[in-house]
Amino acid sequence: VFIKNIEGVPSKLEDIDFVLVRENTEAEYSGLEHQSVPGVVESLKIITKSKTERIARFAFDYAKKNNRKEVTAIHKANIMKLGDGLFRNTIKAVGAEEYPDISVKDLIVDNASMQAVSKPQQFDVMVTPIMYGAILSNIGAALVGGPGLVPGASYGRDYAVFEPGCRHVGMDIVGQNVANPTAMILSSTLLLKHLGLTEAAERISKATHEVLKEGKTVTRDIGGSASTEEFTDAILAKLA
Repeated sequence: VFIKNIEGVPSKLEDIDFVLVRENTEAEYSGLEHQSVPGVVESLKIITKSKTERIARFAFDYAKKNNRKEVTAIHKANIMKLGDGLFRNTIKAVGAEEYPDISVKDLIVDNASMQAVSKPQQFDVMVTPIMYGAILSNIGAALVGGPGLVPGASYGRDYAVFEPGCRHVGMDIVGQNVANPTAMILSSTLLLKHLGLTEAAERISKATHEVLKEGKTVTRDIGGSASTEEFTDAILAKLA
């Protein structure tokens, strides 16, 4: 999930630019739960070293390729000493052993949430289990203008999915033609880059940012009055 100020869009704080990398296949979202006796439910949180190493290398590789200087592991190892302890220790070990030029630190998730609100400029790349990433991505989106602005990508061994980073479905505005399509459009540019269509991706991204910067034809969630269709048409006009 890519959290960054967009010129022209009102935000709570300035100079925010961090990337949130989360492991998407295990931990709280493993779906392993059962009712042992009526009224008692047990949910299993799965953390494995192999998948943590994989997401760690992805985060450090991304940092290296994009001139990022620091990776922060987000955890709750003070309470979940084995599971989150494994996550934290594995991230730090991979960083120290394989990426000595990139700084690595760790933060407890509740402190990280407070820091993300009070001083998000301190973060560069954050790497998290899935639940903490879901929470922090929404905090970050709120800081830079809302869920309609933040693009995201999910990379697997064989497939990749590109969608808004906060995954808000906006059921309360269905059919009203007022949704902000920026996150979906910018996610599509990530798809194009993934396919090697960098020139097309940059043209669309530039046109989108120009419309947002002008502020004349933007949706109401970021202070405008334009409809989804009008906003999209303004971007298409820039591409013409």
